[in-house]
Parts: sequence; C-alpha cells; structure tokens
Amino acid sequence: MDSSSELIRDFVNTLHMDPKGDEEELQTPADLARWLQGRSLLDESKATAADLRSAKALRESLRRLLLANTGEDVDVDGACTVLNDTTKRAKLGLEFTAAMPALVPSAGGVAGALGRIVAAMHSSVTDGSWERLKACRARDCEWAFIDEAKNNSRQWCSMSSCGNREKARQYRKRHAHTTGAHGAT
Repeated sequence: MDSSSELIRDFVNTLHMDPKGDEEELQTPADLARWLQGRSLLDESKATAADLRSAKALRESLRRLLLANTGEDVDVDGACTVLNDTTKRAKLGLEFTAAMPALVPSAGGVAGALGRIVAAMHSSVTDGSWERLKACRARDCEWAFIDEAKNNSRQWCSMSSCGNREKARQYRKRHAHTTGAHGAT
C-alpha cells in the first residue's frame, strides 16, 4: 500500500476509541506540531488551539468517509464541507513535476500540513487505493485500517476482536428476540 493511504490511516488513528477510555494523541497544539513534524509535513514547530480544532475536524471527517467505505450511512456532505474548508485554507493547487500532476499547498504552517493530508486523500482516490481505506464498523472502535482482502470486504479492524464481538452482539440480539417470542406462546 502506498504512503498516502498509510498517512491517512495513521492520522485518523491519532484517536484510539476504546470502551475503557479513549486515547488521544493530539491533546495539545504541541502534540499536533510534533505529529506533523514526525511525518515531514511541518517544518515549523508552532501550532495553535485553532489549528488543533481544524486538525481534529479533518480527522473525524476522514473517519466518517472511511466508515462510508464499509457501507455505513454517514454525513458525507458534512465531511466534504470540512475537506473543502481545509483545502481552501491550505491553498491547494495543481503543480507539475516531470510532467506529473500533484496537489500542493501554497499555504505554510499547519494549514499547509493539513492540506498535504487532503492531497494524500486525492492521491489515494486517483491511484485506486481509497476504497481499501476503511474504519472499523464497531462504534466503540472505528480504528482506520487498509483492507487487504482480495474482495475488499473487511468491515472490522480485526475479526478476532471487533468482528467477533459484533457478530456475538447480533446473535444475542436475534436470540433474545426469538426467545421472547417463544416465551409469549
């Protein structure tokens, strides 16, 4: 899988939802700056509280779109509004290098760095890897993953954890309904 898909997956996974307590990597503007610098998306070391809010809004919009890739009904329009706003702030434009087009932000700082994440999404759509980027359907997880199944059919980050838990939940739900119906006769 290409680095664009991995960047998107890693960015979405900066929030690890867990029933025992969520783990947020981007708690402060400094955390955001460090994360972006660690991926060579940001040269300068400063981020603001507004930058952090923008980054989290982008992350959750991408998560919604990854859930849509598993067939979940999500607010795609709302997610696209955030992507459009991020694109405008980053001043993304088409540039050519060696006759190859690429979306490149002309804004600097965090706005430009977030624009590079949106450009990575565009790249993954263009190269066909976008549909393989998904978020786990388990509402208490929503971990981003790259579906490497031949038929692109994975719905959960892991069948051994979230998949089995969800299937057991559905079984209990069906069984409780059947038991209730028999008990009434």
